[in-house]
Amino acid sequence: MAPPNSDAAVVDVLRRVDRLTAPLVRRMGRPPHLSQADRDQWWADRVPVLAAGLSAAPRFLGRLADLLPLQNTVGSAVQSVVVLGVAGEHGVVDPAERVSLLARVLLDRDLPPDRVRPLLERSRGTYTEATIGGPEERAGFRGRARTLWRVSRLLGRIDDALDARPKGRLGARALSNIPVVGVLGGYAAEREGLRRAAARAAALADGRAAVS
Repeated sequence: MAPPNSDAAVVDVLRRVDRLTAPLVRRMGRPPHLSQADRDQWWADRVPVLAAGLSAAPRFLGRLADLLPLQNTVGSAVQSVVVLGVAGEHGVVDPAERVSLLARVLLDRDLPPDRVRPLLERSRGTYTEATIGGPEERAGFRGRARTLWRVSRLLGRIDDALDARPKGRLGARALSNIPVVGVLGGYAAEREGLRRAAARAAALADGRAAVS
């Protein structure tokens, strides 16, 4: 059995995820004149429509997808966009707080900001256009897909921890084990998981009890 991921390893991956997804979050096109509740609802409902198909796509392979580093990493990449979008709506802009929120929602791991902050200082790095992609590369569907693929590769470093991420209902997850038609169950499960991730992120950002 592999040893659990250290706090330093988790923080290093999640800080990169935060930085890499920032341009994508800004480009998602949320309507500007919405109430707080409606903004949270937009991330919970609209982003799944745009992105859940990508995170469900590995289910074309049925149960074989569980043997490959695809389902958890791609699904978690999409969930990270939703979590960070909701974080921005609630004014969570401090990198340590954003990494802490990602850890709590995606990994169900209690990493408070005061524990994250010194690890960020220790592992601070320089990001280049080759790492996060130029403006032309990040625009449009192909740019979004490329960004999500890069995020999923990053999350693959802590793949064992991603089993704790929000998931859909058991029935949809069972259907997703069937080859080809499993994409329907995968889509339903991932969309529900994204809604749960958005709701939990909003609750944590507000200091409320997290919802399951």
